[in-house]
Amino acid sequence: MASDKRSSTLVLDFEKPIVELESKINEMRSMADSLDIAHEIDLLESKIEGLRSEVYSKLTRWQRVQIARHPQRPQTLDYIDNMFSDFVELHGDRQVRDDPAIVGGLARLNGDSVMVIGHQKGRDTKSNLLRNFGMPNPEGYRKAFRLMQLAEKFRKPVITLIDTPGAYPGIEAEERGQAEAIARNLQLMSRLRVPIVVVIIGEGASGGALGIGIGDRILMLENSWYSVIAPESCSSILWRSWDYKEQAAEALRLSASDLKEFSVIDRIVPEPVGGAHIDPEQMYRTLQECIGKELSAIDSDDDAALISKRCEKFCAMGIWTEHQPTQDN
Repeated sequence: MASDKRSSTLVLDFEKPIVELESKINEMRSMADSLDIAHEIDLLESKIEGLRSEVYSKLTRWQRVQIARHPQRPQTLDYIDNMFSDFVELHGDRQVRDDPAIVGGLARLNGDSVMVIGHQKGRDTKSNLLRNFGMPNPEGYRKAFRLMQLAEKFRKPVITLIDTPGAYPGIEAEERGQAEAIARNLQLMSRLRVPIVVVIIGEGASGGALGIGIGDRILMLENSWYSVIAPESCSSILWRSWDYKEQAAEALRLSASDLKEFSVIDRIVPEPVGGAHIDPEQMYRTLQECIGKELSAIDSDDDAALISKRCEKFCAMGIWTEHQPTQDN
């Protein structure tokens, strides 16, 4: 079944040995009516399963970045369509325009009303241009700000889905207050009086991700990545070339297991073997269950305690020391 799903998708370099064996099996199946090769097919299928388990259990950080960017990987609207019901999309920041790179609105998850907000990329050239490749302008973050205020007013939990290569770096975005818009979101989310569950579903780059990334629970899909900078940009800065992106990915420690170790995230959401795009339906079921459990675990009865715990969570991240000056220095 996996071979059927994979056949119409992009094949990554490290997946080629698996795909070659799957192609061989398909050829043998086409001859099964005239030849008695059922045993050989079973042996080859066992070999593929062993190879698949070995390959995907030893993925490098750069390989996980590649999976996170897979063009068939489920995106925010896919999760909304398949996990939520009664979704009503809300548009505009009430200042400039609507930004299609961020979508959001009211919906129901497991029967409960929530506000869901997320980055949205495109599938082809036309939709990528419409969505600006998932890179929001200030209007997108101000739209998210407005929707989160609305959620607080009506006491609805907020769920954010992160999948962006970064906030749009254009001059016009800076002129309209890109940094200020992100900063205001960080301030609002740190004090929002309703539960917030954040899920990194693909790429989580820099302030573009963090602009909707403050929450009581931070979840991360197994093959997603989350970092202050993309590996290519890091490579370009440190080595003056994109050729060292794999080394940069290793140095950045941007995988889900790394960030769980650093207590930056709370839960790793498992993906189907091969990535979320191999079996989207399974991915939707798994994530829906995980979000439901996390929302149930958040005690939202006391607003002050909710905000205090959220702030303590982020203040505890990282390592720092305080230097006390002496008379000698």
